Amino acid sequence: MRKILSLMFLTFLVFSLAACGTEGEQPDMASTVENTVSSEITEPEESAASEPLESEEPSASEEESKQQTEIVEDTEEPSASEEESKQQTQPVENIEEPTQVQQTVSGEQDNSEEDTEMKMNVQVGGAVFSATLENNEAVSELVAMMQESPVVIEMSDYSGFEKVGSLGRSLTASNSQTTTHAGDIVLYNGNQIVIFYGSNSWSYTRLGHIDDLTGWEDALGSGDVTVTFSLE
Repeated sequence: MRKILSLMFLTFLVFSLAACGTEGEQPDMASTVENTVSSEITEPEESAASEPLESEEPSASEEESKQQTEIVEDTEEPSASEEESKQQTQPVENIEEPTQVQQTVSGEQDNSEEDTEMKMNVQVGGAVFSATLENNEAVSELVAMMQESPVVIEMSDYSGFEKVGSLGRSLTASNSQTTTHAGDIVLYNGNQIVIFYGSNSWSYTRLGHIDDLTGWEDALGSGDVTVTFSLE
């Protein structure tokens, strides 16, 4: 601005001198003014040309904003709530049914319980009947006797509903009040074997029961009989 004002003042001065001065002096003054104006005009251009242009660079705030945007785009991952929601939407597996192995084990247990049932033969005269034994101490001792040899007992009729005979030794009794039925085999008084074709109520230790009563009462008859107990 100062230079422009100077140029204007010099121009005004030149015109003033030209109007007032002599003709011989005008060319020199005009030349001086023109040189001065020319130098004043060219100086700003050279100065402007000599000054290097500043390179435009992004500000620090713009750079940080760009970096934050890139980080957000790179690090977007499902939130914990979205992950839990995904897990909850997965179908619930069906409750496991018993496997074949479990069923087999269960079946084996059932079979083992059946297999533990001891059987013995009861022969009356020429008829042979199968009996299922109980599980107690007296039966274990009777089985031990039968393992050595069949147990043969002479049995007498008593009161029209049972046959009774001495075993020849005592077994471990576990008596309880019992109502007997046809086909029951019990221990009485620790050393007496009683088989029933009728019914009675007394304190006995159960030994077993005839599986099939077909022909049972006819085989026992009304008198004394010889009964043989043996293992199947």
